[in-house]
Amino acid sequence: MVGGLALLLGACATAAPEPTPAPGAARPGPRPAAYESEDFVVTFAQPGDTPETLAARYLGGADRAWMIEDYTGLQAFSPGQEVVIPRRSWNASGVTPGGYQIVPILTYHNLGEQAKGRLVLAAASFREQMQYLRTNGYRVVSLGDFVEFTRLGRQLPQKAVVLTFDDGYRSFKDFAYPVLKELGFTATLFIYTDWVGAGRGALSWSDLRDLTAAGFDIQAHTKTHADLRRAHGETEAQYARRMHAELELPQELFNKNLGRRSQILAYPYGRWEEGLLPKVKEYGYIAAFSVRRQGNASFVRPLAAHRSQIYSEMTLDDFVKNLNVFQEENLR
Repeated sequence: MVGGLALLLGACATAAPEPTPAPGAARPGPRPAAYESEDFVVTFAQPGDTPETLAARYLGGADRAWMIEDYTGLQAFSPGQEVVIPRRSWNASGVTPGGYQIVPILTYHNLGEQAKGRLVLAAASFREQMQYLRTNGYRVVSLGDFVEFTRLGRQLPQKAVVLTFDDGYRSFKDFAYPVLKELGFTATLFIYTDWVGAGRGALSWSDLRDLTAAGFDIQAHTKTHADLRRAHGETEAQYARRMHAELELPQELFNKNLGRRSQILAYPYGRWEEGLLPKVKEYGYIAAFSVRRQGNASFVRPLAAHRSQIYSEMTLDDFVKNLNVFQEENLR
């Protein structure tokens, strides 16, 4: 790919030798790109250049280094090496002839000093899992970016992962927040509004405002955390009233306390059915999530997307099994 583009560029894609500065003279700065268009930059790596330095120079920020790594398939460059840098998405769907990208969305609940039951994960295990993501090149992206991916409006890194936390436990602030801020990761908290401020173990609306200001996303998990499926014997009128309480009343509290409505919903217990989806859409939610253990392609149904629960008894190897980011399939 790179060589073919260089042939098209002709003489402008030939690297000139680096000039040797005179004794005591300042070393010259990076040479300008050999070629630029709205879609690509072609340049030559300087000594010390990395995907991060090139992204900062040409893409507006080191956090876009993944675009260079994913496009070139390289994480390091030799001085003078030709580098093609994409300025725009080149495969927003994540679909290739050999298969398609899938995005794992991980679900956590409570954290503690020690593991307890299935849903209270030891803080040390959480840190180990987050460090694994960083060390092994995974890119934590926001849930909003994932939703844009399902609309083909945003390309995601090949090793994109989303982090979510359910219910609104105060332990997020005590144990998860410091680790995530240290690593530069973001996350979405799905809160059910009857639990907010309900006791020492729950986050308050003030806490949620602080977390929003710190760059975390807060979304809805209903009012009471009740199963949203229509109950046996429940009349249409009864069901409509219950859906208003579970799906609209949280919106009013979001507006009052966070200054906005929630656009994304986590189904309590991950349970949903086809007849529920029109109700969810009616109350303004554009995406909703179960807890089915699989990743999400760009063509997943946004109101029936998947998340993988992380349990306290999982080893690191068990955790890694949830991080599949590509589904091989012959699509030719």
